[in-house]
Parts: sequence; structure tokens; C-alpha cells
Amino acid sequence: MKPNTVVSDLPMNPTSSVTPVDAQQQEQQAGLDFIRQVITDDLKTGHTQKIVTRFPPEPNGYLHIGHVKAICLNFGIAQEFAGVCNLRFDDTNPDAEEQEYVDGIANDVKWLGFQWEGEPRYASSYFDQLHAWAVQLIEQGDAYVDLQSPEEIRLNRGSFRELGKNSPYRDTTVAENLARFAQMNNGELGEGQAVLRAKIDMASSNIHMRDPILYRVLHSAHHQTGDQWKMYPMYDYAHPLSDAIEGITHSLCTLEFQDHRPFYDWVVEKVRSETVPHQYESSRLNIDYTITSKRKLRKLVEAGYVNGWDDPRMPTVVGMRRRGFTAEGLRDFCKRVGVSKTDGIVDVAMLEFSIRQSLENTAARGMAVLNPLKVTLTNLPAELEMTHARHPNVDMGDRVIPLTQEIYIDRKDFEEVPPKGFKRLIPQGEVRLRHGYVIKCDDVIKDAAGEVIELKCSIDPETLGKNPEGRKVKGVLHWVSASRGIAAEVRIYDRLFSQADPEAGEEDFLDNLNPDSLKVVQAVIEPSLAQAQPEDRFQFEREGYFVADRYDHSEAKPVFNRILDLRDSFKPGK
Repeated sequence: MKPNTVVSDLPMNPTSSVTPVDAQQQEQQAGLDFIRQVITDDLKTGHTQKIVTRFPPEPNGYLHIGHVKAICLNFGIAQEFAGVCNLRFDDTNPDAEEQEYVDGIANDVKWLGFQWEGEPRYASSYFDQLHAWAVQLIEQGDAYVDLQSPEEIRLNRGSFRELGKNSPYRDTTVAENLARFAQMNNGELGEGQAVLRAKIDMASSNIHMRDPILYRVLHSAHHQTGDQWKMYPMYDYAHPLSDAIEGITHSLCTLEFQDHRPFYDWVVEKVRSETVPHQYESSRLNIDYTITSKRKLRKLVEAGYVNGWDDPRMPTVVGMRRRGFTAEGLRDFCKRVGVSKTDGIVDVAMLEFSIRQSLENTAARGMAVLNPLKVTLTNLPAELEMTHARHPNVDMGDRVIPLTQEIYIDRKDFEEVPPKGFKRLIPQGEVRLRHGYVIKCDDVIKDAAGEVIELKCSIDPETLGKNPEGRKVKGVLHWVSASRGIAAEVRIYDRLFSQADPEAGEEDFLDNLNPDSLKVVQAVIEPSLAQAQPEDRFQFEREGYFVADRYDHSEAKPVFNRILDLRDSFKPGK
């Protein structure tokens, strides 16, 4: 049920068991997924002339990764079959909705690369028609006003083991029901004093058919209609009828609404709509190490566990965008996940794989040292300005890299007593500077506490752009000029949760927060990186993919967020 449900939610009827995502991939390899097959057949037989889908978010929060799949499915289907897709805000609960969310959702859809048909639509635009249909249902004897308390309604609804009980107001006359419904609409009845219910079957095995609530009294101003209404339709009533009004041919939703479909069909049939949409359910997107409950995401924000809805650790679209995820990568991920009738858990590594794939040939290269160790090149004759490509395989122009007598390398790239297999810098050892000379560590400088604070190294002047003669140098280090490098704040983001299933067990999901999900380091970057514009993406060589922060970055004070590291554990096709 949606958040505007009057009575307490009861557990859904059990659906199929969880299936590994690679089993879903095997389903897709057999041919068209079942939704596309239905649409293909409907067009072929003439049952449908033109495909019309819709993306129907409630404007009560920010979109998350689960919504991305719904967006890609609804808009993607419309594109593939030369149809149209509407953006419709199912705004039936003014207490939880804000214009901020309306604007944010529209921006997210555009950023993901999709465009809806015409102007955005609103369920609230149909309130007059929905009210007229409610009156029609009362006149037909298919709806009645119930004056029981919310608690009485909940108790009399029954459970999976106990049948529901008829309301004492179920057989009230049509005239009385019309009068009471008018009182609801006029604001004469207070919140919780009355609801309009469909008259279906309190003994139904499907709890959602036990006289579901159609309208409830709510004396709240609406962000679209103001104070016009003192009662508002329930989502399960407004949604199917909004589909019918818009001529939606294929109403696509997730499996949690499978048990709602009988009521969807019932109400469309009872109002005698000219168009009859049909609902199709597919699996929702579940990703390990991720929570997509709006309520729990809101708790993370309001309790200060994250820095807002657009925190780069959040699975919201605004959060992923600020993290540096690409729209192309998210669309590719949803395509890989595909459409299935069985719920499954998707490996987050698949998402990361798609994002890395989208960055490989779109992110320029650069060098940044996140944990600087000073190196003095004792025999460098003069400062050099070296020109190198911004990308090794794609023409993105060139950048200038200054090489000065004092540079920084990363502290992890030097070991006095190296472990086995260490191929970086050691005392008296040689490595190559990326794009530069081969250098040799001649002396190690320490402070009074024995901490290494500087390396004295010499360059081999014959190795700029070529290999040294008579020996092989295996290690290559990234570096930055100490005098011309730019100080930058670098935010290292990791997964927000430390457990694959943050909601497993009896403990609160907050107990599984990853304490190391954000580390802020003061780094030094090559000068060209400071010129980045917000949302420009780069591969910091040997470190990972990074993005100039959407809000905080400037040339005077560079701020970069790590998108992902360079490691990839996902193997497509396995």
C-alpha cells in the first residue's frame, strides 16, 4: 500500500522465492522479456494501436535506483515501440508531498536522458472526475461511507487467517451515503471520522478486495489544488482511474502490486471507463549493500547519518549524480538487470561495472597524490613542461604537466623494507615517473621520530620517453609537482552499509552502517585538474574515477568525489 493508507498495512501475499540475478539473465537470453512479448503480440493482433505508458511517482521524496529501473522500463518501452510515455505525479497525499520533490523528479528524468509526452500530468488534475466516479459508485450501490474509527476498520478487516467482518454501515441507503459523502467533501466531518469504501467482499481471500478505502477526510492544503478539497482519493483508487483517463495501454509496476490488480480491474470496470488499461507486474530492483525504502532513506537524512538526499553515498538519483555516476551507466545497468517475474538480489558489482564501462572512454586522465611524500630530484637540470594527451585512446586534447625539482609521490609507493613482490620505490631502487624519467632513490630523510619525510632521488636523463639501456624498470608511479601542484579536497566514498543485506537479522539497519563510508583527504593534484568544471569526470591514474563536486568545487578550491576505484569484481556473462 502507498503511504496515504488509512488502516495499518497488512503483509502482502507471499510471492515467488528470491532468485539469483544470473538466473534472470538466462530468462532474458531466451528472447524478449515477457512485457515486451505481450506488447509485441498486442500490436501484432491489433489489440493495441499505439503504446502509451507512464511513469507515476508520488512527489513525497527523491527518486532512487529502484525508480531508475521503472523509468528505463516505461520510457524505454515507449521508445522501442514508437509510443509515448507520460510523466504523471500521483499526488493524492498532500501531507507528504512538496513542490521540491515535483521539480526534483522532473529534473532526474531529464538527466537520465528521457522526455515525457506533453506537459507533466497530475492525479490532482483529475480530482473532479474521480469525485464524479465516486458518486457514480455510490449510486450504483458499489460504495458506501463508513463511520467506523480507523482502529475498528483495521480490526474488522481480518487477516490471512481470519475473514473480515462487514461494517455496520455497509448497507446504508444510497441517499444517506450521498449525503455523508457530501459532508466529507464539505469539511463537515473531521479527519478519521469517515471514509468512502468500495463494496466488494469482506470474505475475499485477497485482503485488498475487502472493501478497500476510496476516499478519506484530510483537511490539508494541496500543492496543486490549494484548499479546494477536504477529502482526498486513495492511491489504489486514483491510480487505475488516472491510467484510464490518460489512455494508458500497459500499466507497468512491481510485484508488490500484484495483489492490487483485482481491485485495479474492478474499479475500472465499475466506472465504465471508455479505455481499459491493464496492469503488468515485474520484479522490483533489489541491490545488495543498498536500501531503497523511502522511510529509511528519510531517517538517514533527518538523523544526520548522511549529508542530505544528495549525499554521494545515497542511492538517490541526486546522490548518484553527485557521486559521479553517469546516466549512460545507469541505463546500461538497468538493461543488464532486465525484466523478470521473479524477485532477486542484484550484485552491486554489476552496477559498478556499468558505471566503470561508461567512464572508460569518457573520463579524461589526470594525476593526483592523495597521501603526499616529498621527493627531491637532485639532478633535474631545469623545470620542464611536458605535454600529454588527456586520454590515451580518445581525442580529448592535451594537458600540460609541470615537472619540477620537488615533487610528491604517494606514501604507499615507497617502502624501506619492501614486502615480497613490491614493485615500487625502495632505497637504491628505480621506478619510472608516469610520463617522465626513470628515477633512483639515493637517500631517505627522516624526522626525529624516525618517520620518512623526504626522498632524495636522481633522474636518468636518457630515459625521458624511452627505456633505460641494459636494465628493466618495472614500477611506474604517478606524481605531482610540489611547487605547481594544487591543493584539493578529495572525498573517498565507499558503500554506505557494511553488510550485503543491511536489513537482515533482528538488529536495526542503522547498526550496519559502514563507519568508513566517507574519508576526506587533503591531496595535491596536477594543475590542469583544478580547471575542471563541476561534474567533470576524471580517472586519477592508479587511484580511481573522480568527479568535480557538483556544488562545492571551484578552481580556487577544488573538491573531488571518488566515483569508484579501478578494481572490478563483476564478470559479465558469468
